[in-house]
Formats: sequence, C-alpha cells, structure tokens
Amino acid sequence: MATAGVVANGPNNEEKQAVGIDGPTNPMVTPLLNDLYQFTMAYAYWKGGKHNERAVFDLYFRRNPFGGEYTVFAGLEECIRFIANFRFTEDEIAFVQASLPPSCEIGFYDYLRGIDCSDVEIHAISEGFVVFPKIPLMRVEGPVAVVQLLETPLVNLINYASLVATNAARHRFVAGKSKLLLEFGLRRAQGPDGGIGASKYCYMGGFDATSNVAAGKLFGIPLRGTHSHAFVSSFMSPDEITEKSLKSSDSSNICEDFVSLVQAWLSKLKFGTSYEALDVLDVYHLLEKESEWSQLLGGIFGETNQSELAAFASYALAFPKNFLALVDTYDVMRSGVPNFCAVALALNDLGYKALGIRLDSGDLAYQSCETRKFFQAIEKEFGVADFGRTNITASNDLNEETLDALNKQGHEIDAFGIGTHLVTCYAQPALGVVFKLVEINNQPRIKLSEDVSKVSIPCKKRCYRLYGKEGYPLVDIMTGENEPSPKVGERILCRHPFNESKRAYVVPKRVEELLKCFWPGRSGNVFVSSAAPMTELNPYQVHFLCASDILYLGVHKFMQPVSDGKEREELPPIKLIRERCINQLNLMRPDHMRRLNPTPYKVSVSAKLYDFIHFLWLNEAPVGELQ
Repeated sequence: MATAGVVANGPNNEEKQAVGIDGPTNPMVTPLLNDLYQFTMAYAYWKGGKHNERAVFDLYFRRNPFGGEYTVFAGLEECIRFIANFRFTEDEIAFVQASLPPSCEIGFYDYLRGIDCSDVEIHAISEGFVVFPKIPLMRVEGPVAVVQLLETPLVNLINYASLVATNAARHRFVAGKSKLLLEFGLRRAQGPDGGIGASKYCYMGGFDATSNVAAGKLFGIPLRGTHSHAFVSSFMSPDEITEKSLKSSDSSNICEDFVSLVQAWLSKLKFGTSYEALDVLDVYHLLEKESEWSQLLGGIFGETNQSELAAFASYALAFPKNFLALVDTYDVMRSGVPNFCAVALALNDLGYKALGIRLDSGDLAYQSCETRKFFQAIEKEFGVADFGRTNITASNDLNEETLDALNKQGHEIDAFGIGTHLVTCYAQPALGVVFKLVEINNQPRIKLSEDVSKVSIPCKKRCYRLYGKEGYPLVDIMTGENEPSPKVGERILCRHPFNESKRAYVVPKRVEELLKCFWPGRSGNVFVSSAAPMTELNPYQVHFLCASDILYLGVHKFMQPVSDGKEREELPPIKLIRERCINQLNLMRPDHMRRLNPTPYKVSVSAKLYDFIHFLWLNEAPVGELQ
C-alpha cells in the first residue's frame, strides 16, 4: 500500500477492502453487461497494440427530456461501485471466448484476466445536480480498451436513473413543495430492476416515500402503504370480526367492543351531537335533527355499506396508530367517507389519530373538496380537534398533466400516490445518453455529423457554472483543461459551441466548477508520453492558437503527470443527495423550470475552445470536389 492513490482504487480484494466501496446494487451489473461490439473493439485494439493508449471519453446527453429545459443527474454511485469492482471472472472470460470468433488469439483472454480500473480516472458532476445538454456528466480517462468496455454499463446506469429522477423532479414541481409525494410504481415498473431503480431515483428526485419494501431495505427510503380494494371486498359483515377489543393509546383502559363503538359513531354521524339526548320514540324530532345534519353534510349518505365498515374496523384494530382507508370500493361520499369517519372517531375516543383516506377513482378534485367539508363539519359538530385537517391522499394513474389540472380546478388533496406514468417514464422512454471519444494520446478527436446537434466537443475539458447577482445560474461554460478558470467579477465571453452569432459576456458573482474526481486512478503515477506526435500548424493557425491550444494538439516538450494526487470525492448517502437535488432545483430560475415553453438554459464554450472546435472541424471534414 505504497500511496494513497493506490488505496483509492483497489481492483483486488485488499484494495477493495481499503476503498470500502461495495459492488453494484444489482448483481447483474458485471463486465458482461455489455454490447458485443465492445469486446470486438477491445480485441481489435489489443491485436493492433493500441489497447493501452490513453483515451478520454465524455458521457453526456444531447437533449433535455419531457420537453423541459433541465435534467437531474443520477446513477453516479452505481457507476463508481461498478468501476471499483470491475474484474472478469474465469467463467465470464470463458463465455467471452466462446462468443468471439475462434480466430481470436488466446493472449487476449489472458489480457482480460489482468485488467481492472486502477488506470482509469473518473471526473463527474455530483449526483443530484441539475445538468444540461452537451456538458459532460462524466469524463472517463484510461487505457482505451478498458474504457471502451465501460461504455455500455455506464450509459445504462446513467440513462434511466437520470430520466426517472428528472421525471420525479418535474412531478414535484407541479405538485408543489407542501404536498406529500408517494411512489407507487413497483407493480407497473419494467421488471424488478426497473422497480428498485425507480424507487431509489424518485426519492432522490424529490418524492417522500415509496411502497417498495425492497427499496426501503436497500436504501433507507421511508415506506408508505395501507390496503387494497381486495381487503375491503373480502369482508361480508361486521359479524366476521371476532376479536373486537382494543386498548387505548395510553393502555389505561380497554374497549371491549370496538365494532359497537364504531357503529354508535356512525349513528351519531347521521344525526349530529343531539342524537343521544333524543327520545327514540320522538320520531318527529329525530327526523328533524337528521334533516338539519344532513343539510350540513350536503345530504350525502344514508345507509352505508356494512361490509366496508367491517373492513375499516378490522384494519383499525390491526393498525390503530396507522389507520388510513381506501374509500372508493363502493361509493366514496355515500359510504367510504362516512364509514372512515365513524372508525376514525371511535379511534379518537381511545386516544388514537387516524391518518386519513385514499381516493383512487372518480373526480378527485370534487371528491377531495366534498370530503374536506365533511371533515370540517365533523370537527365543528363534535369538537374533535384538527379533524378538519385529516389527510386526503389521491392516486389513480396520476401524471404531470393531471396534477396540473387538479391545481387549476382547485382541490383539497394533501398527498399523491403516483405509479405508472412516473416509473415507466411514459412521456419519454429514454434520455439518450452518449459516450464519445474526445481525446486519445493527447490528440483531440471530434465526431462530425450533418446533424449539428450530434457533433461532439473535442478535448479534455473543464466545466463551470456561472451565477448572476440574484443567485441564479446564468450559464454553464466548457473550457480547455489548461485554460485559466473563470473568476468572480471577471468579464467572460461565452459562446455557443456551433452558432457563431450566439455569444454573450458574463460577469459572474459566483463560479462553481462542476467536474470533480470520483475515481482518481493511480494518481501521480501516470505520465503523458513525450513521444506524442507533433501536429503541423500553418502560420495562420499559430496566429490564433495560444499555448493551451497547442497542448490540445498534442505538442508536448516535457513529461507531465496527468493527475497530481487527486483526492477521491466521497459518495454521500441518498438522503444527502436528495437534499442536494432539492436545493439545486430551488436555485434554478422559475422560467427554466415551468412546464410550458420553458426558457432554454445556456450552455457555452470559451472563446479559445470555440476557435479550436471549428479549426478541428475544418481539419477533419473532407473537402468535396465539383466536376
């Protein structure tokens, strides 16, 4: 254990123990979670003697999802877990050998046995940050064959994680900060891994809890859930309840027949507070009182469904401190809500407070408003403190549009249970993350396309976020690695990478560097080759290129360490990442966040990097010939 840099990597067991980084959550995330062409390229690199050439790749996306103008970066921890434990087993090597053509030399498989990520260096934006197109989410540097084998797993781990975290953040934005958001998507998710990942990243994106018990165990996410319609419809009558006794919350007394107490409260709900004082033979006054109380409650119920009442009472006996009822099995206002209230008031007599109801069908805005009126009338009539504020939860295939519509209609819902549209990312199935080579052997590389949005930004870069005087982020800017960092109060020219006319000066009040080292490789032990080829420059090119630009082109006079003993950023717990995400979203200007016609956030490059991009573009693009 010679250096701290070695300790921070650890491909073998001793080093893994030193790092203390567990493997990926999903055991299927192995070096074989890969596309076949990664192995064919790795063999071709090895066969041609290129496999150890130092390469730099950028992982980024080209377009924000869901028609919005921001994305939440997620999945980094799983990537670092994968990299920290990257190593082929004998069984995996045997399968690769069986899958490649028999002409492949046996030495390649010996090479696979020896590789790990100890020569790989990862710089990334912190997980939970708000991010934008073209800005590298991760910069992966290392031997080209090894990094090529990382491409597919890293893209896979980032793509869905960032997509569903963004979807969760968008739902949170529409619902508002005060509402409780519950992720209910496990049964509709794309398989077990989709369900687990959705729960994790929805929580990271701003949801408060999940119904997914496995995710609760794995990640410490709060759990929420009650019962289904099946539980309610499984009861036929209150006579089925055999154990009817319930201790008070302070254990000072026992109610021997809780069901009778519930039924007594249901009768009170029909007539109000004067029910017990009335002579049952005084039919006139009884009917008069019932009419008054019925008008107060809007005349909404008569005889409720007794099997539903039995189900509620039974559930309350099982969970007196956590009673929340699904009230739409038969009829929300004529049965479900009155039955819930009868049980909740019986629990109140024993010192318990019911949690609330869940609406799962029908006109959610109307039902929530009517239910709130019912709760408030009961608080006023019977003097039950805070009963009018009893929680109302809504579910039923909710999405951004329905949340927005509910807000416009007006509603009394306190919590939303959201499933299918959230976890499946129904509005957009993929983020479109890409992994592009930007430098090899210190030579910048560019990927050209007739579609300008697909042109890559070459070179090893640094990325900064510039903040304005009001505290909002103004622009993200990419610079060459060796350019001076932007400084507070300094006038900086920010240019669109490809559009010559789009440019602006910015005088930042705060500058934040985005890319941090999460996996340092053998820091300080890897050197740039002094034999890097010299690129010929004509006098015009030399005129506008500065020293840092020349370094882009691979002109090196001295041996230089690629890294200088970088410290590895710690991976925070998910609760801290969630807080970071919420804080990041709160920092954004409202017009960037709105659902309809959001203002695009500006992503730029420095003037020097802009000049170099276009020089390289012209240098690499073939010149046509007209005949």
